[in-house]
Amino acid sequence: MGRFNNTFSHPDGFVLVGFSEWPRLEMVLFVAVSTFYIMTLLGNSAIIFLSHLDPRLHTPMYFFLANLSFLDLCYTTSTVPQMLVNIQSHRRNISYTGCIAQLFVFLGLGSTECILLSIMAFDRYVAICRPLHYIVIMNSRLCQQMAAVAWGTGFSNSLVQTVLTFLLPRCGQYRVENFFCEVPAMLQLSCVDTRTNEVEMYAAVVIIKVIPVGLILFSYINIVRAVVGIQSTEGRKKAFNTCGSHLLVVIMFYGSAISGYAYMAPKSNSAKLKGKLLALFYGLVTPMLNPLIYTLRNRDVKGAVKKLLGREEQGWSTA
Repeated sequence: MGRFNNTFSHPDGFVLVGFSEWPRLEMVLFVAVSTFYIMTLLGNSAIIFLSHLDPRLHTPMYFFLANLSFLDLCYTTSTVPQMLVNIQSHRRNISYTGCIAQLFVFLGLGSTECILLSIMAFDRYVAICRPLHYIVIMNSRLCQQMAAVAWGTGFSNSLVQTVLTFLLPRCGQYRVENFFCEVPAMLQLSCVDTRTNEVEMYAAVVIIKVIPVGLILFSYINIVRAVVGIQSTEGRKKAFNTCGSHLLVVIMFYGSAISGYAYMAPKSNSAKLKGKLLALFYGLVTPMLNPLIYTLRNRDVKGAVKKLLGREEQGWSTA
């Protein structure tokens, strides 16, 4: 605990630089981010609500989708409100404890999402490649266990990285080159060699991101083989629609998250801006788009919405 206290380098904690170097862009971002955040809250809350309310959505697929929606709600809430407050008040400070909590929660949720997306790919693999055994294999107990493993692994990884990151001395450095506390930005503040931490971080990337991507690819290679063998055109279309939504979410999340590591130590202002915009994309835009992607191409969710609206209209008419 003493080493944690020794790294404290500013009476107000840390300064989140964010987009302060581009004040005009900041005002545009305030409006855009506020709108996206509200849409994220409404869309993901609707998915959670519908998956619990409609019996037709009490399946493994929607169980994991509800987990993803809850995760995305927490994911955006861990960074966006702080960012909006900082832009409006022009105070960029975050407390030392707040920075630790933000890094731990954001990284834990991001790691959990990586694993959860691979589990959702496995669910689609079983549904399409082993349809007769789907109910037996994807029973409620296994689904709950897999979800627990995803959450537990994600936050275990976050705990290790958070502790290692905040053990590093910063020697008076307190300006975080992002709009939230994250590992790469915090490593840049260290005044000692961080190669060990970087090796650990890239090892974690392999375990948390690369291995799940491999599992997703394996699942979808087998899914494509199975779908090609389906005789019915309607059956192939339904399979591709269901899997296409998940695959699009995977590409957006993993693509932006992995690309962000290319800007881990940006040298120029343009590279800094690109890195921050990428972080904003996978931290806000992707969670906002997830409910839209799943609902626009999903008959079950559309049916649940119509059923719910029909009940409300009946209730109003009888009242």
